[in-house]
Amino acid sequence: MPKIRYNNIDNVSTDKTLKEFKQWREQRRSKVKDYSYTVPKHPPELDYLHANRDDTSITWIGHSTFFIQYYGLNIVTDPVWAEKMGFQRRLGAPGIPIQDIPPLDVILISHSHYDHLHLASLRKLITAKTLLIVPDGLKRKMIRKGFHRCQEMKWWDHMKLGGVKITFVPAQHWTRRTLFDTNTSHWGGYVLESNHPATTSAAESAATTSNQDVSSTESGKNETSKTSDGPPVLYFVGDTGYFQGFKTIGERFDIGVTLMPIGAYDPEWFMTSQHVTPEEALQGFVESGSQLMVPMHYGTFKLADDTPKEALDRLEVERERLGIGKERIRVLGHGETLRIHHEEGKQG
Repeated sequence: MPKIRYNNIDNVSTDKTLKEFKQWREQRRSKVKDYSYTVPKHPPELDYLHANRDDTSITWIGHSTFFIQYYGLNIVTDPVWAEKMGFQRRLGAPGIPIQDIPPLDVILISHSHYDHLHLASLRKLITAKTLLIVPDGLKRKMIRKGFHRCQEMKWWDHMKLGGVKITFVPAQHWTRRTLFDTNTSHWGGYVLESNHPATTSAAESAATTSNQDVSSTESGKNETSKTSDGPPVLYFVGDTGYFQGFKTIGERFDIGVTLMPIGAYDPEWFMTSQHVTPEEALQGFVESGSQLMVPMHYGTFKLADDTPKEALDRLEVERERLGIGKERIRVLGHGETLRIHHEEGKQG
């Protein structure tokens, strides 16, 4: 039986020829890059994270790996604690050592590339209660690897877990782990939102998601607050090139916080279909209607020819050009936690 091969919206191709690979390698030899800048490392708030059951929190581990606390669930995205990616050493230590991560309820996998799905990391994180959520086509492989509590999702599929609704949404990318499995599983991002109506009980009404107004505080901590009760809708983009899906996703969800890739875009002629530039990241952020953007997918591995400083500098220049408020782009350090407080609601 032939394997299913997955495609992008409008069948946008990410295929590259051997000639194009050789051209990139030749260009790379002439580039001199400054890697003296490294993403700042913050001591993780381990006591808070282990005790927290009320606030939404987002802690950047590195690359596309976040530890997220959302409406009572402990979640990790694209778990990669690897010290190397191929022959390249990690540029900075993970924000939280893997042994210090609180027990997990859910692990979200955006796609089956090595820098987003590291099996050794997964084995250290998984417990009997952890649900592994993967794109369509990947479940069989994960079960063969011993991960039996596994759910796969197609684009726009959703599932409800406790008080949280998790939706798998499109991205523009590709996947491969061997010479024989190119695009045999899908790729995408995830949207997290409250699964409770605004007026049922005090606990449930705390999860209202109708108003996604996110603003910064002046407390000195890395915090945001909302004018409505409950957590904001959270959009983990995964790995993607710029595509029309940003607008479509924004039309379907009132997004409060977007975790958006900004790195691995250089050379642009080679990477354009699979990785957004910082400018395209901001365009997608605006088109999705999101209130707050947290950059990711930079500063951890040398996947392309851009540097962390280049990505951040271009992001800042474009932010100013577009007139986006500085407080709406929250650049985290490794190990840094963004807290989003939401008050208990009242019974209706």
